[in-house]
Amino acid sequence: MLRRGGYIAAKDLRLAVGGGQGLVQAVLLGLLLIFLFSLSRPTAELVSPQAAAAIFWLASSFGLVLVFNDLFSLEEGQGCRLGLLSSPVPEHAVWLGKGLAGFALLLLSQAVFLPAAAVFLGQDLKGDIGVMLLTLIGVDWGLAALGALLGALAQGQGARESLFSVILFPLLLPVLLGGIRIFAGSFSGEAAMDQQLWAGIIVAFDAVFTAAGAFLFPYLYTGEE
Repeated sequence: MLRRGGYIAAKDLRLAVGGGQGLVQAVLLGLLLIFLFSLSRPTAELVSPQAAAAIFWLASSFGLVLVFNDLFSLEEGQGCRLGLLSSPVPEHAVWLGKGLAGFALLLLSQAVFLPAAAVFLGQDLKGDIGVMLLTLIGVDWGLAALGALLGALAQGQGARESLFSVILFPLLLPVLLGGIRIFAGSFSGEAAMDQQLWAGIIVAFDAVFTAAGAFLFPYLYTGEE
């Protein structure tokens, strides 16, 4: 399953980078959000590390939606979904490939958001870079695991079914709050007292939605009841 998931991820990345607009839209929207929030600060005052971390993850979460919408819409428009459904590739491998592709695209967009946060929000990395990178990877995988579910739920469906993505979106809040708390400590240089608690929440979130994605994705992707 891992090898087939890797093939699907490579296919999605070629489509997204070569002909899709999701990554470009995600980067532009994230930069716009960071820039607009930077204008809200009073003159000669810096954005607090907590606020800067919240803005960074807000840009990432909106970028997540655009990235996965693009991944599924490209596949739907080019008839790839029917081809995958008729192939011997298990749906679990499709979910893994979608998650890995979205994870990679999210990291690419964040490679732009972090310098933008440093420039526009006046932030410096003062904490442990290892903790920050582990948090970034952990939160991003949780976002990607749930994003693949949201994309499968919305693609090819009517407006009524697509509304479920709005209902599921608040499920991102625990992992986003964990990312905000730990990133705030990385920006300020003072680790939060509850950092281990939030790290545990991120790990638990990843485990729950990785299992949920592997179990539920086949039913959502094939449209089975």
